[in-house]
Amino acid sequence: MREWVLYGANGYTGDLIARQAVSEGLRPILAGRDATAVGRLAGELGLEARVFALDDPAAIRRGIAGAALVLHAAGPFSRTSAPMVAACLESKIHYLDITGEIPVFEACRALDATARERGVVLMPGVGFDVVPSDCLAKALAEALPEATRLELAILALGELSRGTTKTMVEHLGEGGAVREGGRLVPIATGSRTRTVRLGGRERLVVAVPWGDLSTAYASTGIENITTWMSFPRAQIRGLRLLRLLGPLLRRKAVIKVLQAVVDRRVTGPSERVREAGSSEIWGRVEAPDGRAVEGRVRALEGYKFTVIASLAIVRRMLAEPPAAGYHTPATAFGSGLVATLPGCSLTVPDTAGA
Repeated sequence: MREWVLYGANGYTGDLIARQAVSEGLRPILAGRDATAVGRLAGELGLEARVFALDDPAAIRRGIAGAALVLHAAGPFSRTSAPMVAACLESKIHYLDITGEIPVFEACRALDATARERGVVLMPGVGFDVVPSDCLAKALAEALPEATRLELAILALGELSRGTTKTMVEHLGEGGAVREGGRLVPIATGSRTRTVRLGGRERLVVAVPWGDLSTAYASTGIENITTWMSFPRAQIRGLRLLRLLGPLLRRKAVIKVLQAVVDRRVTGPSERVREAGSSEIWGRVEAPDGRAVEGRVRALEGYKFTVIASLAIVRRMLAEPPAAGYHTPATAFGSGLVATLPGCSLTVPDTAGA
């Protein structure tokens, strides 16, 4: 099997991916900027280690040289993705990552023509939430090709890692968003809510700017998309209070202080939490004449899912990659991808005419 690089291997999710990869017989080259941490993990797992930062383009190219692909797991991806993507394009190496950040998806999609010319696949978002929701969105669009409106709602039972929390802090002051008429449109944080049946009961969900606002648009062509997340009512009230703090939370100094707090206090879900947790995604498409189709994905806890899904996609990419260019997981490997993963199911249609 051809070589591939796991960058950010010493982070919370990167460490999980590295260990699972070895257990599945894969041998990634572990990479990152922390020589001590990367070297320790590589030594423990018997893997090659490469150490390089992302502020030196030549060093990145040397660090990924000889690889067929890079799985990029070092966030926040809004800061780390661009230099790795540039190096992959220059070196003609496929790029995958585990982001959920809209700007990263949009930036990669804007490079589609360049990627095609270079013979490179750019596929950000090969973990949770994008893989299950992307597959659901594409399956719903296939069930109702005339659909012009898409909704996706996520219930994720578990905890957040340090990297994910720091990414969320970075975007706290930006407010919400929906896609209307094909354009990303800002909305006030916590301003839109509805109820959706998730986890066996009706739950209040709030509109949040998940990466599917970009990926589902690319996968389905549907121009009106809202993405929802299940939160307790108290947390939704807290989200609305963030409107008042928006200007403050956009200041770099404030973000830096909050992320330092995260570094001290947040680690990530334990193995027990990952094993016990689960996730569920509801989706609905509607056509102009009122016809509608609903569907559902049931999946593993988010971080466990990311590990399993990212490695499954690495295997597919090494065996038979899709045509060069920008891809979402569902455009690359079809809407049925999620149903091939252990512990996951895709049901479409779940109900019709709702």
